[in-house]
Amino acid sequence: MTADDSYDRLDDDDYPAYTMGRAADILGTTQSFLRAIGDARLITPLRSAGGHRRYSRYQLRVAARARELVDQGTPIDAACRIIILEDQLQEAQRMNAEYRRAVEPGSPPDPA
Repeated sequence: MTADDSYDRLDDDDYPAYTMGRAADILGTTQSFLRAIGDARLITPLRSAGGHRRYSRYQLRVAARARELVDQGTPIDAACRIIILEDQLQEAQRMNAEYRRAVEPGSPPDPA
């Protein structure tokens, strides 16, 4: 990998650029919180060659949503389930809109 390849990945939302400590600092939470949402299978951090957890920006956004729910009093497992269901609903709505566009020619494009 060249330096140019590394710089290109800085804009990649899925590139695991953040260590667990840095991710916890960014989110203003603890490393145990990140481990807990990993155990609940909300996010699965990639592992470095040394076995350390690495998080992407996308995963940090998901973790931030979980933290928001937990801060409002929702148990971690429930918060993770809510986020998973929200994502599934959004995907189902996207697929439904695609289907409608395919079936109804001339229908307006999806606003999302």
